[in-house]
Amino acid sequence: MGSLPLDHALFSLNPDTFAEESTAVVDFLARYYRDIERYPVMAPDAKPGSMHKVFPDAAPETGESMDRILDDVQRDVLPGLTHWQSPSFFAYFQANASGAGFAGEMLSAGLNVVPFMWKASPVATELEQVVVDWMAGLLGLPELFCFAGGGGGVLHGSTCEAVVCTLAAARDRAISRLGHAAILRMIVYSSDQTHATFQKGARIVGIPPANFRVLHTTAESGYGLSADTVRAAVEEDVARGLVPLYLCATVGTTGLGAIDPVRELGQVARCYGMWLHIDAAYAGSAAICPEFRCHLDGAELADSVSMNPHKWFLTNMDCCCLWVADPTALTSALSTDPEVLKNVGSGGDVSTIDYKDWQIALSRRFRAIKLWVVLRRYGAAGMRNYIRRHVRMAEWFELAVVADERFEVVVPRNFSLVCFRLRPRLGIDDDAVDGLNRQLLAAVNASGRAFMTHFVMDGKFVIRLAVGGAMTEMRHVRDVWELLKEKANELVGGS
Repeated sequence: MGSLPLDHALFSLNPDTFAEESTAVVDFLARYYRDIERYPVMAPDAKPGSMHKVFPDAAPETGESMDRILDDVQRDVLPGLTHWQSPSFFAYFQANASGAGFAGEMLSAGLNVVPFMWKASPVATELEQVVVDWMAGLLGLPELFCFAGGGGGVLHGSTCEAVVCTLAAARDRAISRLGHAAILRMIVYSSDQTHATFQKGARIVGIPPANFRVLHTTAESGYGLSADTVRAAVEEDVARGLVPLYLCATVGTTGLGAIDPVRELGQVARCYGMWLHIDAAYAGSAAICPEFRCHLDGAELADSVSMNPHKWFLTNMDCCCLWVADPTALTSALSTDPEVLKNVGSGGDVSTIDYKDWQIALSRRFRAIKLWVVLRRYGAAGMRNYIRRHVRMAEWFELAVVADERFEVVVPRNFSLVCFRLRPRLGIDDDAVDGLNRQLLAAVNASGRAFMTHFVMDGKFVIRLAVGGAMTEMRHVRDVWELLKEKANELVGGS
């Protein structure tokens, strides 16, 4: 339990010590998962700065035992966590974990290779090419996004990285035609439902903030972005001498789960020479089921597509698939070629992939082995069943909300996200209704029995229930509905 001898601490990859301590960590996590429902989903007493009082001001001078470290995790860390793997976590979008995902993460971390170029770890690079092609096939993406079809894919850490890389590629493609000064005239288009990371990404690649168009969506289109709206905005910009650069189509927006019409937006993008990116970070996983592939209809008109297996595909953080139809557009914007990184010994084969040129950073993790293990362990059929199970749970919850006259579903459910609120009543103005819903959400979260988040739609405060946790069962969805009714009774009385 005390400090380790110095010579022992320095031999940090002793195989016997590694096996013993890794087993201790696995056992610790197994107990955590068995007991996870005993924890409040969101730490009820956490306050900003509270952890500073728990930990010392300086790092320890000598090493400590793993037993002692895990004791401190149990005592000091777990009580202050929001438990994302809780089966009653319905907030944001889920961050999936699984036994296979954890095993793949252990292999990635344990092998600890850095496959930034082919020579640095040939099989890691080629396994990544294999798994992104597998994923493209499972989602029904056009062949043009696979390596055999002239495109290809890469595993990033997040959609944010994918967005910055594709924006940089679109920018440089336009600069090659128009010159560097044209960047001040380049325009990026999205909807008012598009994730805010696209605005951040546009700023990072040098697009002036005033050149980012946030286009209005309406209930009539299910809050999907209308092609007519995009066309009108583009024509107005072109008339002013501006350059339409990039358009984002989202399949499953964060706030409402809205779906943009990919084919229609793709036709507008083609007409004006814009880069079309499909953001399917959340809902892309559902495309493994044939009944959801219709939402990617028109993907052949896109320049890039991204989705996050770490959201709803049982792949532990972090893992984002990015596919591009023209890899040279991406590598032209991102490549470096210093002498020290040349692939000497690869036989001069120009077909080798150097993934450093497909991303922002030089270094990278062996994510491919993690996704490969997940696909091998659960198979396509298992993953389809997993997605459909969550959709059925969300369908049940939506029907339960509709059947209670105190509540309303504010937008038809897509996938496994249900957006709802307490219904307005006679004599209660909109601000008061919003206030009641804020109180309802706060009461549910403060109970520790579930955790949900909100969105604001057309000025209305709405509550989101996102089903998708690896440990979530139907009983947990029923329980959160009973909890909502209980707290609603306290606020507005019974139905």
